[in-house]
Order: sequence, then C-alpha cells, then structure tokens
Amino acid sequence: MRAVVQRVTEASVRVDGAIVGQISEPGLCVLVGVTHDDTPDHARKLAAKLWTLRILEGEKSCSDIGAPLLLISQFTLYGDARKGRRPTWQAAAPGPVAEPLVTATAAALRELGARVELGVFGADMKVALVNDGPVTLVIEI
Repeated sequence: MRAVVQRVTEASVRVDGAIVGQISEPGLCVLVGVTHDDTPDHARKLAAKLWTLRILEGEKSCSDIGAPLLLISQFTLYGDARKGRRPTWQAAAPGPVAEPLVTATAAALRELGARVELGVFGADMKVALVNDGPVTLVIEI
C-alpha cells in the first residue's frame, strides 16, 4: 500500500457538491493507493503507522493528541508515467481488491481509537485542504 500523508489544519472531500468527509482541526489528510499484492495485514500496518506518525505540531502523533484523519482512496498513486505521456494504471489494484483494503485501513484506525473521515470509493471527488508546514510524506507498506 502507498499513502501520501499531509499534515493539515483542515481538509474536506466533496462528491456532487456535498461534503462527504471533513476534518476541521489539525490532523492528517491521507491519500491511499492499493496494489495487487496488498493484504489486510498491510492495511493494519498502514493504520498503525498513520496513527503513530510523529509529524503534527511539536512532533506529536494523532495518537498523542487525538487528531483526526481524512482517508481518501486514490488509485492514481500507482500510476506509472516513466514512458510516454500517458500514465499506465497496471500497478493499481482493481476496485474489488482495493476498496476492502481502504475500508480495512479505516476500520483498523478506528480500533486504535482514531476519528476517521472518508471519501467515497470510486467517486469523482473534490479535495480541499490547508497543508500545514507544508508537511507531506509518501509511505510505502
């Protein structure tokens, strides 16, 4: 699994003009991509990493201060644009594989005590955020 993690002061995701997920305080906005060989164990490991990642103000983690997370599925994280001008998406897992793993990541975070908001899998989403720092990391599990 691959995640792009951004420290934010606020973030939201809209589908058809309606907010479907939102955090209105400092936390993490996380774009999550899934590839073919990812498993539920990868989802649990990603959740644990996100929950304890010390990138919030004062080197705190979400677990330290109860900060929220906004998770958004994004198959394009596995796009490959090394050749030509059109990316290929062959490394991205198909929806029936990816969606349960994104859901499992959110569930594992909630089991750890996190407040989690989600986008809508497969939807045309509009993401808005205020990147704090800016702080942006790419995590591979």
